Amino acid sequence: MNTVLITAYAVNPYKGSEDGMGWNFILQAARFQKVVAVTRENNGPHIERYLAENPAAAVLAANVDFRYFDLPAWTRWWKKGPLLSLIYFYMWQVGLAVWLLRQKLAVDLVHNLNFHNDWTPSFLWLLGRPLVWGPIGHHPPIPASHLAQYGTAAFVKDRLIGSLKHIFWALDPFLRVTRRASERVLCMNSAVAPRLGLPASRYEIVPSVAVDLPAEFLEAVPVPKAHFTVMIAARMVPLKGFDMVILAFAKFYHALPADEQAKARLLLIGSGPEEGRLQQLLHEHKLTDCAMHRPWLDRQELLAIYHEASVFFFPSHEGAGMVVAEAMSYGVPVLCYENEGPGELTPAASSLKVPYKSFNHNIKDFAERLRYLHDSPRLLAAEAALSRRHVAQHHTWERRGQQLQRIYQEALAA
Repeated sequence: MNTVLITAYAVNPYKGSEDGMGWNFILQAARFQKVVAVTRENNGPHIERYLAENPAAAVLAANVDFRYFDLPAWTRWWKKGPLLSLIYFYMWQVGLAVWLLRQKLAVDLVHNLNFHNDWTPSFLWLLGRPLVWGPIGHHPPIPASHLAQYGTAAFVKDRLIGSLKHIFWALDPFLRVTRRASERVLCMNSAVAPRLGLPASRYEIVPSVAVDLPAEFLEAVPVPKAHFTVMIAARMVPLKGFDMVILAFAKFYHALPADEQAKARLLLIGSGPEEGRLQQLLHEHKLTDCAMHRPWLDRQELLAIYHEASVFFFPSHEGAGMVVAEAMSYGVPVLCYENEGPGELTPAASSLKVPYKSFNHNIKDFAERLRYLHDSPRLLAAEAALSRRHVAQHHTWERRGQQLQRIYQEALAA
């Protein structure tokens, strides 16, 4: 049996997003080979507690040797905000590679798993073993008319971070080395390979999101819903598009007859720096009677809420989205942009993808899609069934494990 070294900055079985992805990828890798998994020290207590509380997970993790590494404590005080956290991640990767060289681990292959971005390199090539890199992601720039809604400061900050990424892509020699040294690059979406100039023989599309299908997945007939509930769950930041959700829902809602308005609801789940502005938008557009805001929920509460939703409205500009696969697994169709993120995770045949246009034009487009779904139970049911089939075929953790096993074998044979 081969032994794979997996390095993952973010691993926490109690969380979703990046942390949950790290945890599940490690367990899936361990289905077929021994795994040495190295993550940050602060993840250790969560991993050990979860394994103690969940015997079934402990069985799955029997092939995993968890180890922990971190930079000295005095380097962590400035790790604040997304930009500095990514710079800290860069430093962590350098220190990790040096630490691993001293460990002299007997492994056959190395896999740099996360963070999932395409502008910071891996240094695992220093270990002299076949390297798998990713899944790594790419977020194309938020369209200017959409980003402008958040004010000058947000616009400038986003574009400065974009410029910094361009500097790394153009000038970082270690990024070029990582690209050349990787036997296989796992790309979260179709935007990664062109950005890094990867030849077709060196990369594969492997989304970082997947789900374990819920127990009720096999139910033949979904339970009818008393209300037409539109929901979104995410951090309240410009990238996620909460303002578009509110404005498009307002246009849809106020065009409904009064008796239908009584059955329409908007459910906003999340918190973040944009929360105050979004609350103001709800008041301005007279949605306080039909809208409900819930702060960020733990994972089990969030999964339960999918049962209430008719539509998951996710006009996010990011290159992924765990909530997209989760919603589809519960038979909740996803309304989104036709982009490299949610647009590629949802079924190709779905009619619920909106091409990018101006911000105001997209408000109208999304409001029309909501009206189509509201007025046509048959369309809503068809989109729900399409979503369920799609996630079962393409976005389960079992499938990710099979993909990893094949990719590892191909990398070892190269």
